[in-house]
Amino acid sequence: MIIIPAIDIIDGKCVRLEQGEYSAKTIYNENPLEVAKQFENNGIKQLHLVDLDGAKQGKIINWKVLEKIANKTNLIIDFGGGIKSNEDVKTVLNSGANQLTAGSIAVKNREIVLQWIEKYGAEKIILGADVKNEMIAISGWQETSELNLFDFLANYTKAGIKYSICTDISKDGMLQGTSIELYKKIDAKFPKLNLVASGGVTSLDELINLQEMGIYGAIIGKAIYENKITLKELQQF
Repeated sequence: MIIIPAIDIIDGKCVRLEQGEYSAKTIYNENPLEVAKQFENNGIKQLHLVDLDGAKQGKIINWKVLEKIANKTNLIIDFGGGIKSNEDVKTVLNSGANQLTAGSIAVKNREIVLQWIEKYGAEKIILGADVKNEMIAISGWQETSELNLFDFLANYTKAGIKYSICTDISKDGMLQGTSIELYKKIDAKFPKLNLVASGGVTSLDELINLQEMGIYGAIIGKAIYENKITLKELQQF
């Protein structure tokens, strides 16, 4: 299983939210590059970089942070938040992202996401499935759509999507455990999907549990920043 630490960006700084609430943010570091280098120095290979300003405003804001991390580290970066247009995709890939996460846009404009899959290949596009009570949430989690998670995933796996990050918003940033049961359900229905679990991962035991289930990857955020899981402990993966 791949371990993928998360760096969430607001105003160019590394932050974490609680349940996606912008009012409940903690700034962990003014310099995201410093954080990324620390990850890399501890054997981490991949990074989940989220432009929270972009997600909220519906356009990429913090691509300079991406560029800096891509230029100064060898981390494999997936970038999400505010990607809406062909121009955005070019900006993200030209700034050094290896993959991009299509979240809100995948709900609002399926056609354009299918074009991206065709043009750039399924290896480059990750489906962002942010969930509240098994319903898809969009716009930096500010809105819940009328779309059921399993219909959403079925729709895109048919269209060739190979990777999906599924975040249970109710768990995110709360350090109360991740949605093991939800991931079991998804994995049972979509065994070929490379599923990345995200939101609420708090302990090594949970990571071992996800690994034993055969989950492709796990994103960890607050647990690292609050020292619930150390970077040294993650080296076993």
